[in-house]
Amino acid sequence: MDRFDAMQAFARVVEAGSFTKAADTLHMSKTSVTQLVQQLEARLRVKLLNRTTRKVNVTADGAAYYERVVRLLADMDDAETSLSSASASPRGRLRVDVPSPLARMILVPALPAFHARYPDIQLDMGVSDRMVDVIGENVDCVVRGGELTDQSLMARRVGDLRLGVCAAPGYVERAGTPEHPRELEDTHHRIVGFLWSRTGKAFPYAMHRDGERVEVQGRHVFSVDDGNAYLAAGLAGLGILWLPDYMSRAHLARGELVPLFEDWHLDPMPLYVAFPPNRHVSAKLRVFIDWIAELMAVHAPVIGRPLG
Repeated sequence: MDRFDAMQAFARVVEAGSFTKAADTLHMSKTSVTQLVQQLEARLRVKLLNRTTRKVNVTADGAAYYERVVRLLADMDDAETSLSSASASPRGRLRVDVPSPLARMILVPALPAFHARYPDIQLDMGVSDRMVDVIGENVDCVVRGGELTDQSLMARRVGDLRLGVCAAPGYVERAGTPEHPRELEDTHHRIVGFLWSRTGKAFPYAMHRDGERVEVQGRHVFSVDDGNAYLAAGLAGLGILWLPDYMSRAHLARGELVPLFEDWHLDPMPLYVAFPPNRHVSAKLRVFIDWIAELMAVHAPVIGRPLG
């Protein structure tokens, strides 16, 4: 038995809550992971996990051992990265998940510079607007807009997305230009609905002007849970959009979208990089988070003092 592999397998089972999920994230068979944990238990002469047909729970001894294992694995990583060559050039596989528009418009175009700076980092980027189980899916970090609801995660605020309201010229010609946000509740106006992954539902947007506050739900004939598809629907004239500046700027400049309610404002949407609290912030993760912060300082800088 390789003790390092066994400890790593045990830690992943605890974090994922499943032998199957742990095996997937470790790129091993479920049988191999099971055998490693069994061998570890036999060596320690302690039951680390309680197994049922539905889930795996850590025992009291297993929980105490897990805390030691996590620190040991982190110390081993530190030992490797403390070498001068490793410190100068962080290396290894990094699994991240980012929103689809942010990936397409900002992150992916900037990746050549990132890889030129850090050629030994293998970046596996999930691109979606869904909620990701950071621990269960063994993701090193996620980039997400909006206030974080999972208080168990550590987070760094890296930007503030300024929001505006706009629509395609064809939509405005057909439905008219609304003068007040409440008009969007009328039957002849339509928004494009965005289904937030936390709830699977659209939520009202709060708009402010001279002390007046209005929450707009709007009516829609089409809703979607992906940012790129949301933008495409607006460009096709399916309804009015609420967009971060980085998504709307080029389309407004080309006349493909027109701004609405320019004398109203919306609160900016905070952008966070979040990661598990028990996940060691390795050199490769640290430089990736710093890189995201550098990019967003150009495209959507934090307004005032960062909150996270």
